[in-house]
Amino acid sequence: MQELLKTRKFTVVRKQVRASDGSTRDIDVVRHPGAVVVLPLLSADEVLMIRNFRHTLDRELWELPAGTLDEPGESPIDAAARELEEETGYRAGRIDPLGEFYPSPGFLNELIHAYVATDLTKTEQRLEPLEMIHVETVARDEAVRMAYDGRLLDAKSIITLLRWDWKQRTSR
Repeated sequence: MQELLKTRKFTVVRKQVRASDGSTRDIDVVRHPGAVVVLPLLSADEVLMIRNFRHTLDRELWELPAGTLDEPGESPIDAAARELEEETGYRAGRIDPLGEFYPSPGFLNELIHAYVATDLTKTEQRLEPLEMIHVETVARDEAVRMAYDGRLLDAKSIITLLRWDWKQRTSR
């Protein structure tokens, strides 16, 4: 395996793999430490969402709070609590796992851990220097509608919202 690029958030490596015809081929893989996404519920019918300016796209996106596992060994649930408070200015009294998923396994090994945060207490946002985030309260049904009608374009937020909505509808 050959390291092609190392940044503070990910590494790109080239590795050899065996193809179906028995030959070997090189593939490039983005190695990522993993991430979290949090669905913060103010109530059963209100979701905290963020409008996040993404420099990579030069535009603002609707999203759920999320972030990368910061340190080797940081637990996903600790990262979820940290990211929730940093990005929204709310602390959760309870954080429950909602599942995991690979957002783009064709070239990226990132595993995203999804959580639902409840019993929220207002604290203070602690944004990183490049973050431009505005917190919005959105009705549950409106947040789900955003996932279906194209206003919500962020895949991790769409997956998390729809997984949670399905779980709520099927557990009744």
